[in-house]
Amino acid sequence: MTELEHVVRHTESRAEPGDGGAPDDDRGGLARGRRVVLAVVGGAALMAVGGLLATTLVKSPAQVAAETGPPAQGALTAEVERRVLAQTVVMRGTVAADQSVAVSPQGMRSTEGAGAAVVTKLPLKAGESVTAGQLVAEVSGRPVFTLHGAQPMYRDLKPGAGGDDVAQLQQALRELGHGTGADAKGVFGAGTKAALAARYRAIGYEPLPAVADGGAALKSAREAVRSATWAVEDASGPAGGPAGPGSGKGGASATPRAGSGAGRELARAREALGEARAALAAAEAADGPMLPTAETVFLGSFPARVSSVGARAGSPVSGPVLTLSAGELVVEAYLKDDKRQLLRAGMAVVISSEVSGTDARGKVALVATERTAAQPAGDLPQQGQGQDPKGGGGSGGGSGAGGADLGYRMVVRADQPLPAGFAGQDVRLTIESAATDGEALVVPVTAVSAGADGRTVVTAVSADGTQRRIEVRTGTSGDGFVAVTPARAGALAAGTRVVIGAAPRQAPGKPE
Repeated sequence: MTELEHVVRHTESRAEPGDGGAPDDDRGGLARGRRVVLAVVGGAALMAVGGLLATTLVKSPAQVAAETGPPAQGALTAEVERRVLAQTVVMRGTVAADQSVAVSPQGMRSTEGAGAAVVTKLPLKAGESVTAGQLVAEVSGRPVFTLHGAQPMYRDLKPGAGGDDVAQLQQALRELGHGTGADAKGVFGAGTKAALAARYRAIGYEPLPAVADGGAALKSAREAVRSATWAVEDASGPAGGPAGPGSGKGGASATPRAGSGAGRELARAREALGEARAALAAAEAADGPMLPTAETVFLGSFPARVSSVGARAGSPVSGPVLTLSAGELVVEAYLKDDKRQLLRAGMAVVISSEVSGTDARGKVALVATERTAAQPAGDLPQQGQGQDPKGGGGSGGGSGAGGADLGYRMVVRADQPLPAGFAGQDVRLTIESAATDGEALVVPVTAVSAGADGRTVVTAVSADGTQRRIEVRTGTSGDGFVAVTPARAGALAAGTRVVIGAAPRQAPGKPE
C-alpha cells in the first residue's frame, strides 16, 4: 500500500460512524485531507509539464552546433545549348549630324561704319530645313548665307584671288544658276565677280566692295591713263605746235627722231602710258564684290538643318548665333581604354531609341586612334573655322589642351538613314564585338573549370545523378556564356546537363 492510499484510508476510517469521534470534527478533517491530496496531485502535474518543456527548449552545445552547421550540398546544373553566341558591348551614344557648323560671325563689318556686331535678323528656328544659297542670319545689316562645299572658309575671297577655295566658290555659284563666264577654274575674275554680285542681289543685299575706298583707286588709275595719253600726244607733235597729218616736209610724219630730244620725250611718255594702263588693269581687276569669311557658311550637303539657335534679334554677337548640321545622322560615342581594345571599324551595331521604341542596325564607321579632349567652355568654334565634318578623320581631334579627356571618339553609321526624329537623342548602342561562326555548343562560364593536369573540362550529370568529366576547348565568350567544343567528338551534346555550381540540399528528415 502506498503512502497516499494509507493517508486516504486513515482519513476515511476516522470519518466512519460509531468510532466515538465528533461528527463535525470528522467532516473538517476529511476536507483538509482532500485538499492535501489535490495539492500533491497538482504539484506532480506541474513538475511533469516543466520536465517536458525543459527537454524541448534546452539543447546541448553539440546539438546546437549540429543544427547551425551548413546543410549538405547538391549540384546546381544547367543545360548545354546549341546557338550562335555573340560577345556584346553595351554603351550610350548621341545622334548627331555628319557635319556641324557653329555660325559665329564675329568679324562682320558693315558699310555704315564700324561698331559692335549685333544680330539684326534670325529668319529660321531650330529644326527647320536649310537649302543652298539661303539666308540664315543677318548681323549688323549684313547677310549670312549658305553655299555648297566641303572646304571651310579661312580667308576673305576678293577679285584676283586664286586657289581651291575660289574654285569651290565658282562651283557653288554655278549650282545656284550664276555662271562665271570665261574665268579659269580657281581664278576670281570678271565672271566670278558678276556671279557673286548676282547671288547677293538674289537674297536682297549688295555685296561689299573689295576695295573700300568708294572707287577712288579706280578713278585715280583712269585719270593717270588719260594724262599719260595726252603726254604721248603732246610729245608726238612738232615743237611749238600740235602734230598733225601732213605736217613736215613733203607731208611726212612729224614724229621726232629717236636720237633727238623730242624723241626721248616721246619714248618716256609712251613708257609712262604703258605703266598707267597696267595700273588701271590692276585696279579694275581688284575692284568689285568680295565674299567675306563671316558672310557665308559652306556645308557639305543639302538640305541641312538648324540644330540650335543661340541668339535673338537685337542681341550682341558673343558666341554662336546658330548651329547648322548637314549630312546623314550618325551616332557619336567616346570609348575608354578597355572598350577601345575591343572595338574596331566594321563591327555590327544595334541602335536603340528608348524615346521612339525602335531599333536600327548599323556598323562602326570610325574608332579614333587618339584621345579627344572636351573643348573648354567659352572657346567655341568661329564660323568658317568651326566646321566639323564629324564623319571624317582618323584621329578624332587629338588630345588638345585645357579640356577634359573624353576618350576615343567612335562613329556609328546606320545601314539605312536614321529618321530625323533621332537627331539629338541619347541612344543605346549594342555592339557585337565577337561571334561564333554559326551555331555552337554553349554553356555558362561557371560550368568550365581547369583540372590539376591543365585540361579544361565540364562536368556532365546523367539522369541517375552520375557525374563525368568531359574535356573541352573554349571559344567565344559573351553575356556570361562560352562556346565549347568537346575534345572527343560526340562526347557532349545539346540538352546535356552540366554542373555550374553547388546548391544547398535538403537535410534528411526535415520538411521542405
